[in-house]
Amino acid sequence: MSQEGYDKLVAELQRLEAVERPKASAAIAEAREKGDLSENSEYDAAKEAQAHLEDKINRLKVTITEAKVVDTSRLSTETVQILTKVEMTNLTTNTKMSYTIVSENEADLRAGKISIKTPIAQGLLGKKVGDEVEIKIPRGTIKLRIENISIA
Repeated sequence: MSQEGYDKLVAELQRLEAVERPKASAAIAEAREKGDLSENSEYDAAKEAQAHLEDKINRLKVTITEAKVVDTSRLSTETVQILTKVEMTNLTTNTKMSYTIVSENEADLRAGKISIKTPIAQGLLGKKVGDEVEIKIPRGTIKLRIENISIA
């Protein structure tokens, strides 16, 4: 993943631990003050929200621990790889399209960033400028020609 993507994950983890966790604890304490816990739906909801928060924090910690930050200065534009921007032409419709291939956590279609695990990214990996590829996608098969590869 990119350094930017890694930094965003770390910031999100810090926010969850510093802001959201105390809020969840306060909600439980407030609900506990309302009396009998056996019939206190507010208490049950607050405990469930806290469990979801802790699960999210734990998943984020695992993602951060397992993350590998890619040094973009060492990337080549010879072939398509993670963190490269690929400009291509859809040979069926003759339309231009451009995507940056990123880690799953950084994917954002609106920003033109697709996950390395998508069929399109998988079909492009290792290809060079001028290569024509056929990629199976959920709606059928798409034919693309790679026009340019650059570092994102």
